[in-house]
Amino acid sequence: MGIDENKSGSPVGGPLSDVVVLDLTNVLAGPFACHQLAHMGADVIKVEAVKSGDLARNLGSDPELSAAGMGISFLAQNPGKRSITLNLKDPRGKEALRRLVAKADVLVENFRPGVMTRLGLDYDVLKEANPALIYCAISGFGQDGPWSKHPAYDQIIQGVSGVMSVTGDAKSAPTRVGYPIGDTIGGLTAAMMICGALNAKDRGCFIDVSMLDSVLATMGWVVSNYMIGGVVPQANGNENPTSAPSGAFQCADGLVNIAANKDEQWVALARHLGRDDLLDRPEYATREDRKANRLRLKAELETVLTTAPAQKWAEDFSSIGVPAGAVMSVPDILAHPQVADRDFFARFTNVPGLGRDVDIVKVGAMVDGKRPSVATPPPVLGQDNNTILTDLGYSNDEIAEFKAEGVI
Repeated sequence: MGIDENKSGSPVGGPLSDVVVLDLTNVLAGPFACHQLAHMGADVIKVEAVKSGDLARNLGSDPELSAAGMGISFLAQNPGKRSITLNLKDPRGKEALRRLVAKADVLVENFRPGVMTRLGLDYDVLKEANPALIYCAISGFGQDGPWSKHPAYDQIIQGVSGVMSVTGDAKSAPTRVGYPIGDTIGGLTAAMMICGALNAKDRGCFIDVSMLDSVLATMGWVVSNYMIGGVVPQANGNENPTSAPSGAFQCADGLVNIAANKDEQWVALARHLGRDDLLDRPEYATREDRKANRLRLKAELETVLTTAPAQKWAEDFSSIGVPAGAVMSVPDILAHPQVADRDFFARFTNVPGLGRDVDIVKVGAMVDGKRPSVATPPPVLGQDNNTILTDLGYSNDEIAEFKAEGVI
């Protein structure tokens, strides 16, 4: 299908270059899902509320950008998309959406369950306009169940999922993870399921993505150790409960993470630190012994580790096959050549609506040695109204009427 793909901001020839996605989402989970799809080549049309648009337009750490409707939270997730504003409570706005749906492949929304039904624009209605439509609904708890109608943001999901209960240590837990994992995991889950549905022999389905389910599905060993082993998950701070020495260790200038999970790694670590004596002590003889005496072992290792910087130890250990890495700040890792030299960033110059340059990160994968990218910066609210509506068959007079009467 397609709605004048040449005008989209997605790269030509991407794996989804013939796919049109309608992005009716707000803030993070949905926009992040569509962000992934845009980088894979999809023509993502962001359908926003008249005047206000995506709430993320007013969020972020730069008040000036937020006041301009181009908040940092919006800029981060919406490059490569086109923006149209529609009043979905107006019959003419509903009709315009139906025309979009007829030409689209995917629709993504993250309203609370029931909102699209009240608008008369739910899946059962829209699939009449396009039986092959892939409709993806992202919500906090899913489309049914006792919590389905509850509002949810990332922190709510982190709390009810058990993530906060295992984050921090015995004194600091429960603690929130320092970035919105519920939103981003929910968004990645949605993008994955959409790509799967696009590959179906006969397209057309309803995808119900629950942020709660998505997070629980990624908790792996934490959930399985309880379900299968009967072990109630605990907050272990920077210690890895599955092995030792495995965790964060104090160095001269900060922390280094070491994961000597194999016996040969433990031996190499002890010998490199000049602590061969530890290898002969019965309390450290096996993995289980080391786990049982992990804090005493940690103190022994730190007598040497505190004599040199974390980065030095990280390089030393990596060179002998012991997984290690210094605990770094966000500015430090963004400046490191491991990230900076792998085409991870995109710069858009003189962005419309801002008059300044904007730097963003791309997606977390490379294809045939190249990082997927998009060609255009995040859109000003409604900047593509005329183009998209014209492509849908509306006349200039109708578009002018829509604007005057608040339909767009």
